[in-house]
Amino acid sequence: MSRKPRIDIPGYYHIINRGVEQRIVFGDSDDYEYFIELLCTHAKTYDITIHNYCLMSNHYHLLIQTQHENLSRFMRQINSNYAVYFNKRYNRVGHLWQGRFKSWYVTDDAYLYTLILYIEQNPLKANMVNEVVEYPYSSAHLFVNQTSTDECLKDSWVMQNYQNDTESIKAFLDSAVDTAQLQELKRATSLIEAPNTDKKPDIKKLQKVLAKAENMKERNKLIVQSYQKGYSQYMIAKVLDVSQAAVYGVIKRSRK
Repeated sequence: MSRKPRIDIPGYYHIINRGVEQRIVFGDSDDYEYFIELLCTHAKTYDITIHNYCLMSNHYHLLIQTQHENLSRFMRQINSNYAVYFNKRYNRVGHLWQGRFKSWYVTDDAYLYTLILYIEQNPLKANMVNEVVEYPYSSAHLFVNQTSTDECLKDSWVMQNYQNDTESIKAFLDSAVDTAQLQELKRATSLIEAPNTDKKPDIKKLQKVLAKAENMKERNKLIVQSYQKGYSQYMIAKVLDVSQAAVYGVIKRSRK
């Protein structure tokens, strides 16, 4: 049976690739750093925007945005270059990656939001760190370490929306994953469950709660209460038909 053709149109993509037989593909810091260097270098060549990445020992996640129909060429360049480097360094031969990379087209903002959190929270889920931003081989680490954030991530969703506000970035990356969106993501990608998803949010119940507000002060109080009960900033913003940044601002001010 022939392989299904890839979607290769401009837009956002979630990319996953694993080592063959689930073998380790990043042995030490030099390996991680070389892959990140390849990623950033070729992103410029192919006019690709890197939004998020997380490199684990035997696989990696990317969230990228293409401007042209060149996703496959971009990924082949990175994977083949890294395989040559890895095989030479560790004196091995043969395939390094488990078949073709997997890619999913991101269809809406809710999916995008969930993916960002899922990707960045991988090390936390694996109990490798206590905070998302502590993991050194993910974009989260660079988002809060502004002196190290280079051209590679300057156009990312996080940097465009939060600029140099590291406190806001940390709060965003620690947000609970929207369960409803996560379930859609899992059905599409067969990914493991992300953290902070014990309770399924009831959007109809949230609508009733927020509808009780008679003025802005009451609305803001209900926003904070809803967030504390586990509703995501994205869902609250969706119900109120406001921006997620506005919801975050209300929550941030309540903490002072």
